[in-house]
Amino acid sequence: MNITEKLIKSHLVSGEMIPGKEIAIKIDQTLTQDSTGTMAYLQFEAIGIPRVKTEKSVAYIDHNTLQTGFENADDHKYIQTVAKKHGIYFSKPGNGICHQVHLERFGKPGKTLLGSDSHTPTGGGIGMLAIGAGGLDVAVAMGGGAYYLAMPRVCRVVLTGKLSPWVTAKDVILEVLRRLSVKGGVGKVMEYAGEGVKTLSVPQRATITNMGAELGATTSVFPSDEVTRAFLKAQGREEDWIELKADDDAIYDEEITIALDEIEPLVACPHSPDNIKKVSEIKDLAVDQVAIGSCTNSSYTDMMTVAALLKGKTVDPNVSLVIAPGSKQVMNMLAANGALADIISAGARILECGCGPCIGMGQAPATNAVSLRTINRNFEGRSGTKSAQVYIVSPETAVASALSGKLTDPHTLGEAPVISMPEEFMVNDNLIIPPAPESECVKVVRGPNIQPFPKNTKVPKEIKGGALIKVEDNITTDHIMPSNAKLLPFRSNVPYLADYCLTPCDPEFPARAKKAGGGFIIAGQNYGQGSSREHAALAPLQLGVKAVIAKSFARIHMANLINNGILPLVFVNEWDYDNIKIGDEFVIKYAADQIKGAAQGQIVNVTCVKTGEEIPTRLNISERQRDILLAGGLLNYTKESNE
Repeated sequence: MNITEKLIKSHLVSGEMIPGKEIAIKIDQTLTQDSTGTMAYLQFEAIGIPRVKTEKSVAYIDHNTLQTGFENADDHKYIQTVAKKHGIYFSKPGNGICHQVHLERFGKPGKTLLGSDSHTPTGGGIGMLAIGAGGLDVAVAMGGGAYYLAMPRVCRVVLTGKLSPWVTAKDVILEVLRRLSVKGGVGKVMEYAGEGVKTLSVPQRATITNMGAELGATTSVFPSDEVTRAFLKAQGREEDWIELKADDDAIYDEEITIALDEIEPLVACPHSPDNIKKVSEIKDLAVDQVAIGSCTNSSYTDMMTVAALLKGKTVDPNVSLVIAPGSKQVMNMLAANGALADIISAGARILECGCGPCIGMGQAPATNAVSLRTINRNFEGRSGTKSAQVYIVSPETAVASALSGKLTDPHTLGEAPVISMPEEFMVNDNLIIPPAPESECVKVVRGPNIQPFPKNTKVPKEIKGGALIKVEDNITTDHIMPSNAKLLPFRSNVPYLADYCLTPCDPEFPARAKKAGGGFIIAGQNYGQGSSREHAALAPLQLGVKAVIAKSFARIHMANLINNGILPLVFVNEWDYDNIKIGDEFVIKYAADQIKGAAQGQIVNVTCVKTGEEIPTRLNISERQRDILLAGGLLNYTKESNE
């Protein structure tokens, strides 16, 4: 077997390991962050299980750390108290980004990890089966429930050779995105193999698995080998290591080969992570802002490289350079060895250990600015400035550009610094709060911003509604439910957020949906790509959306729609998309019967009220998902199952 099959087989609860068939796996660990965590814990409380049943569950505060009002602080207090009560470890604000900290302190090779953040696959860098999911799926897993998914195909990515100086792991994953696109990993696990794997450190591997999310992949995974062992030993966790490798005769569904020594520094141009060019191809692009950090490139070795390149130099006067180390551990070590002083002396602004600029939580660029960032996503408007042009680069390219004032190939800096992994990391977990041994003594604190989340009802005899909006291909969760410094504080207030649903596509959509009493969303290819945020399903539910009819869906968003009882219908004939106009009225007759038939592969017909014409669609669901939809969502289904 390959590594993916070994991880799945050792955790298989039900189903057959046949690509495309639904399987259920046991979850060992979970993580949440504060942007999605409040809702996940509200849902966990609604399920009614007193204490988590996982081996380890951790709640991180890393997204909503900009406190311009009471809302974020109130949510943090709620998460801290609910975590303490229900057996969850709590990582305080300032301790770092969930994926960076989890890799450092909690991740274990051979274990499963389910996180309410789409970049949870970072854990694949140490040989975990780490998957991003919606908050409700994570809540169910915390309660001991299995996680259901379609058995993925496994793509073997063979790495040969060794990275040349100035070429990085960021360039490796950008090369994969160049070849496969943001849809190229859908339904797959990217499993890395080959002699080149041994040349990559754990932080480099984690950069690659992190951005596997941009491929649409279920997850990505590396072997757990001596490199992994050395990393865990340096973290004081050698006892957590196990060897994990593919059998010599392992079979894969597909394979690609990447020669590491042939890659050049790459850049993802606006506004998609797969819009890849060579840095050397882009001439005289003036840069206004450079942001180094995020869960993709904020490790100790990344930051030490940045410090070495900045030492004794000064940032171009026209560039704003901001740097956010990924964890308190990294910040402590930079401060202790003097590297932080080198960064500050060069003119960089030091941010809190958190997500920050990556999600538009501060550091929004100027109007029409060019911003180079070491992040994983450059969707339009995600930075907080709709007109900004965001380019994704490696830390080395970012520094070279910050010094020159224009996009610059790092080869121009001369000899590349060699940064070694430390034999021992500075370990200080005093910002990780363990849960209370007894739940009864803990009172959960709820601020006034925490509002009840919308809940669906059982499927009616007929589902009626109009086409409320029609959107194009590759609509992201940032389009569906914007995530910026103004809106993130209201992640626990879905009624408020709903007024901003899909407004980047059509500012009138929320008002139109309310006036119509709900209806249908019409969409193109890859609808819902991007983050795991469940709010991209909850806000439409709040507005009465009953179904989304699209050419295709991104994996996590489709699951979130099903979990909230919204039908994710796929056009059988793509030309039907072209013929639909906003305001067209539709009805799904005998809805429950059609949903039942869909689980057997039958067509779901959507009837145009005006013409009587039937639009054939597919509802690609399992029998379990059929029952979830019929119940009006996963929460209702879970409660019914436990009664």
